[in-house]
Amino acid sequence: MAAEAAGAHPEGGARSEPEPSFTLERGSETSPRAGLLRTSHGVVRTPAFMPVGTAGSVKGLSPAEIRTAGTQILLSNTYHLMLRPGEDLIRRQGGLHRFMGWDGPILTDSGGYQILSLRENVRLQEEGVEFRSHLDGHAEFLTPERAMAIQADLGVDVAVTLDHAILLPATPEAVRDAGERTLRWTERSLTHAASLTTPTGLPQLKFAIVQGGGDPAMRAEMAARTGALPCDGFALGGLSVGEAKAETWALARAANAALPANRPRYLMGMGTPADLLDGIAAGVDLFDCVLPTRNARNGMAFTSEGTLNIRNAAHAEDARSLDDRCRCEACASFSRAYLRHLHQAGEILAHRMLTLHNVTFYQTLMREARLAIERGDFDAFVEDFRRRYRERPAAPIP
Repeated sequence: MAAEAAGAHPEGGARSEPEPSFTLERGSETSPRAGLLRTSHGVVRTPAFMPVGTAGSVKGLSPAEIRTAGTQILLSNTYHLMLRPGEDLIRRQGGLHRFMGWDGPILTDSGGYQILSLRENVRLQEEGVEFRSHLDGHAEFLTPERAMAIQADLGVDVAVTLDHAILLPATPEAVRDAGERTLRWTERSLTHAASLTTPTGLPQLKFAIVQGGGDPAMRAEMAARTGALPCDGFALGGLSVGEAKAETWALARAANAALPANRPRYLMGMGTPADLLDGIAAGVDLFDCVLPTRNARNGMAFTSEGTLNIRNAAHAEDARSLDDRCRCEACASFSRAYLRHLHQAGEILAHRMLTLHNVTFYQTLMREARLAIERGDFDAFVEDFRRRYRERPAAPIP
């Protein structure tokens, strides 16, 4: 027993080293990748999509339904949970997993995106950022250290460092300033995180955000400098904030080419099904986006033949399912005609079923993409998807 406690194997050999948090099974820095991300609440097979549970809930779905849809890992939001119900309450409840009834991995963003999305209520300083709460106007000051402390209190599996994101296009001076501040904040975040504990005592992975604006050379520089820091993975921030799609993928490739291949990359806040495939082709491992849930509430379904607006009169007597390739509850049980009736009548079941279908569609796409990477025919898989898939304009929000 004494030998085992000292770290020796019970049969006399040395104890093996713990498995790394990420194993790259296929691919390289800027090619389609398949990997294994090991967290305190399970292994995530990448590429993977994270449904957005901003306030600790994927709108309209129970944890069991989220799991049935094929979800491996969820995303939640540091800023919103800080305001309501507060990280102290969640810690006293045993952490976010227990609080929301989800036993799989959770990643939280740091609150940096809210510097953009709530910029009218934000005052940026070197020490951190002051927010005026969108709920009641009270002031909250979020530093890199506090962002990590909140995520430790939440007890999530992956905590993301605080960054300074800016809209594009931006001047080279503004891009450099935001990138350098992000690096300083990242170092402060990682230093402080080393002293923190979660409610359960389970370890927490740390992802650092790569900025760099719309300049590929700046992206590569910031990625190389971030890649030298002692973190478990990386998030590509400040993309899809005003630049053209072709620029997005050029910038993502520039960053990924400069990052270590043996740590995961997470592209923040994108996107459509076609975006996910483009991101995978550029070497991205993890994605999140509100589209499958938000668009469901506005009547849009993602299908293997493209997007579908259930509000259209053409579906009023359509007995077909949303997608004959899908096996979710909405497709197995209900016709387009019935789902349109529910949506037109304002019935919550319409929102729930469209959300369940859309999340299932995204998870199925990720699973099939991984299988294609394993087979070595990802390009053919993408070509077949694009041949069938037609993306129509999003339904206007009522």
